[in-house]
Formats: sequence, structure tokens, C-alpha cells
Amino acid sequence: MCSMKAKRQHYFEPDYAVPPGETLYEVMESFDMTQKELAKRLGLTEQTLIRIFKGEQPISYETANRLELVTKVPARFWNNLEAEYREQLAKIEERGRLESNIEWLKIIPTKELVERGWLENHKDKVDLLRETLGFYGVSSVDAWKNIWEAPTVAARRSTCFESRPGDASAWIRLGELQVQKVECQAFDRARFKEALEKIRTLTRERAEVFEPELKRLCAEAGVAISLVPEMKKVPWNGATKWLSSKKVMILLSLRGKGEDKFWFSFFHEAGHVLHDHKRDVLINDGSHDDPREKRADDFASEFLIPSKYDQAIKVIRSKAEVVHWADELGIAPGIVAGRFQYLTGKWHFFKDLIRKLEWKTAA
Repeated sequence: MCSMKAKRQHYFEPDYAVPPGETLYEVMESFDMTQKELAKRLGLTEQTLIRIFKGEQPISYETANRLELVTKVPARFWNNLEAEYREQLAKIEERGRLESNIEWLKIIPTKELVERGWLENHKDKVDLLRETLGFYGVSSVDAWKNIWEAPTVAARRSTCFESRPGDASAWIRLGELQVQKVECQAFDRARFKEALEKIRTLTRERAEVFEPELKRLCAEAGVAISLVPEMKKVPWNGATKWLSSKKVMILLSLRGKGEDKFWFSFFHEAGHVLHDHKRDVLINDGSHDDPREKRADDFASEFLIPSKYDQAIKVIRSKAEVVHWADELGIAPGIVAGRFQYLTGKWHFFKDLIRKLEWKTAA
């Protein structure tokens, strides 16, 4: 996945703003006019003209038209000067505001985002802060906090988010950007449940075969699939976030690239989609402290291999038996092998039956 960051031209950005009144003053002198005479010709008071010279009063469209008549300099020239001046003043003001929020960058994994190509490696911290806000699609640190740290949001998201909110928000944001342009039908619960049945059979396919089909089936049910390598400090398995009332994102981290872990993570997140509130931001870190996570684990486990088969799987003694049960259940042998390992604690058994998934998708 390519980043949304376009190639940028580097240019000098002054930390001062020149009022258009200075140019007007030079034009006045070139005509050998006094302030008083120019004010009369413009139909302005001398005090108004002095304020324009100082940049304290803007050159209005009306004044620009008058200046064109008096100086023969087009009105658009004065309008452009005024607009550029006000824009530069705003940038200077913004820079001062941003400088007071530099500390926020310490919680954001900017170095990793630079490595992934989503941010430029700015030496100037203000420039880095500004671009980081752009990555999140917010105008200020306060706006970021309102989205990611507001009490109403904090009460709904997984508790594991609290440990590293900056890293977690960056990972989830990468997922959002990846699926931003993915076209989905409006979410349909019944259709998604039907899709899950079809997707279960895809577990027997290679990643290059099942990935596009997985995404297609989910998109037709209103679910956008995002595959994003995990952030270094938040090695989580997956997350679920509703992007709107009609579109939900399932984010998978590609962590532990064995097929058994991947598919368990997917169906875990599918459980959240089906059973939890649309306002919840849920992250699967492998813990069971949150009852929602335990419920999603149970859903994934039962959907892939119903618990009534656990006893038979526990006593498997050969690879042939693993393959037999996989054929019987209509799933990949690697998932049966993973269930055997989980039930018996014999993590080195049948490891060669669990395929390692290779991905072209990255963010």
C-alpha cells in the first residue's frame, strides 16, 4: 500500500509577514505624492491610509479598485498582496500555537511513520507536528485528543489502548487510510454472516487467492478489510472500528504470520462486528480482561472448529489425522494443527502444517 503523502517541493517559509501597505507606500513615493494627497485621491481619511501602511487595516476589494484607478496598478495585484499577507500572518500565528504542543509528538511513533513513508523526516519539530496532524486528518492536538482521548471514547475502547494511545491511534489510522477509498455496500448483518460461511472455506487457499476474495465478500456486506503490519510497540492481533453507521473496518496486523493465528484474528474481529456496539473501538491484544474480547474469542473458536470436536482433536497422533479432520471440517490443516497445539500445549507438534502467510499488502 502506497502512502498518501505526495512528493513535496521544499521552499523557504519566512517567519515574518510584509503588509501590502509597504508596497503601497513605495508606489506613493514613486509618484512623489504625500500621504495626504494619496488619501484624498482614494477618498480615504489619512488615518485610514496610515493603518493600511502599517498592516493594521486590510485593503478591501473596494479600496483595491480605487487603487487601480489612482495608481494604474491592477486591483487583483493589491487583492493578491492582501491575501498573501493575511495567509502569512495566519501561518505565523499557527506556528506559535503548534510550538506550544511539541511535547505531544513524544507519544506518537513518528520515526516509524517516517520509515513507512507516511511522514517526511523533518528536522523542524513544528513542521513534523504539522504533518503529523495532517496524517491524522485533524487541525490541532486538541482535536486529536477529542477523537482519541475524549472520555466518551475512552469508556468504549479496549483497555489495552490506554498503555500506548499514540502507537495504537497511529496503527488504527493506517488502517483507516488504507480502506478510506474501499467501496462497500451498506452494512448488512445477515449478508455478513453468509459471507463468513464462504470465507471459512477460503482458509484452505493460499494468501494470494483468498485475500482479494476475502476483501470482496466483506465489502459486499459493508465490512472493509485492512491489512497493516503491526506497530513495533503495539504488537496486537486486530481491531474493529465503525467508520460510519454503514461501514465497519476490520484491521488485521499480520502479526504471527501463521495461518491459524491470522484466521482466528479475523473471526475474532468478525465476532465484534456481529455482537458489539457500533461506537466501540475494540483491539485484540490477546488478553481476556474485557468480556467483549472473551466473547469474540469464543465466537472465533466455535466458528472455525466447534468445541464438540475438541476431544477428537486432542488425541490426534499423526499429520494424516490432522489432514483428515481438516477435510472433514472443510478448513485448512494448519487451523486444526493450531487447535491441537492450543488444546495440548504441545506447541512444536505439526508446526510444518501451519503455513506462513506472505503478504504484498503493507502500510
